[in-house]
Amino acid sequence: MQRTFAAAFVLCLAASGSWAAGTYDSGASDTEIKIGNTWPFSGPASPTTPIERQMAGYFNWINDQGGVNGRKINFIALDDGYSPPKTVELTRRLVEQDKVLLMFGQLGTPTNIAVRPYLNARKIPQLFVTTGSQSLVEPKKYPWTMTLQATYAVEATIMARYILKEHPDAKIGILAQDDDFGGDHVDPFTAALGDKAKSMIVAKTTYAVTDPTVTSQIISLKSAGADTIYLAAQSRAAAQAISAARDQVGWNALIFLPYVASAKSVVGPVGNDRLKGVISADSYINPTDPQWANDPDAKAYLEWNKKYTPSQDQASNAEGPGGYIAAEAMVYVLKQCGDELTRANVMKQALNMKDVKLPLLLPGIALNTSPDNYFPMHTMQLKRFDGTRWVLIGKPVTVAE
Repeated sequence: MQRTFAAAFVLCLAASGSWAAGTYDSGASDTEIKIGNTWPFSGPASPTTPIERQMAGYFNWINDQGGVNGRKINFIALDDGYSPPKTVELTRRLVEQDKVLLMFGQLGTPTNIAVRPYLNARKIPQLFVTTGSQSLVEPKKYPWTMTLQATYAVEATIMARYILKEHPDAKIGILAQDDDFGGDHVDPFTAALGDKAKSMIVAKTTYAVTDPTVTSQIISLKSAGADTIYLAAQSRAAAQAISAARDQVGWNALIFLPYVASAKSVVGPVGNDRLKGVISADSYINPTDPQWANDPDAKAYLEWNKKYTPSQDQASNAEGPGGYIAAEAMVYVLKQCGDELTRANVMKQALNMKDVKLPLLLPGIALNTSPDNYFPMHTMQLKRFDGTRWVLIGKPVTVAE
């Protein structure tokens, strides 16, 4: 697929000349668009912070080019520590005091579920949240909430199919976060195994995000005879699980890791030797991978990254451009809104994306939405860590939902 970074760049920028006064809801004006966000800059999910830094950096970049249709983006992000009650408190502040037009990109399944009723009752877009939770998106009940990335069900289904084909005699142990994040992985994974789930899954255990370690859970899975681990885990717990399996238990199990935990900022500290052989999935290219060394979009992204993300985040941001892509999608929607920056029109444009090919999506992946389709992506590709980098496996796989 030919990706055109420059074309996407031009699409997002302000057109030349002055703009007529528009139609606005609170949070938008002739000169500004206020966007709200909560993020766990502290707490157990803080290793994901580079994703938010990409979002902020992308909006700064757009502002440096003149903004979106002549309007600068005011991106206000507050620390919720991955605590749903705190997320509710800060979201209310962003809406009622800061008067944002919409909420964008917030991380987490439980945190987003906590604020979903409030935002939908006030008809405030909750757009492109950083979670693949299929339980979060219920268009008939919550028509103002949508994600961007492929759902956890897509990922779980692809992994289950891979195991059935490549390791049909696997004995699977499951470690899951004890909330909707875990369930959104485990339920479709089990369903995709079908009749073989009963014989292949030999043990299940859970952890709470506040648990200091998950070593005891890993020991229990090994004791049950598992030779394959499906981690419905993220952030600190995902990294701890891999380290515990390799070091404290001495277990060379085949490990499947959610893509939200595959970023260098999350599992990098585990070390390349321990990560070798781990399988995950993705929808984005890794701009630092030699495979994309001559790709113009990857080169342009790496140059952007040097300028617009904090120096301590550059390595993580360079490898995984998820926050950049989410912000790019957000700017695309705002651009499509023209001078009608109402919340209703924002949702209308978000739900009418047709084959939108953003530069850093893997070949064969594009964004498509409709009033009946709140999930822009349904395609992912497996990847395996070879001891130094993630290597793509096979071809992109689409899962109908």
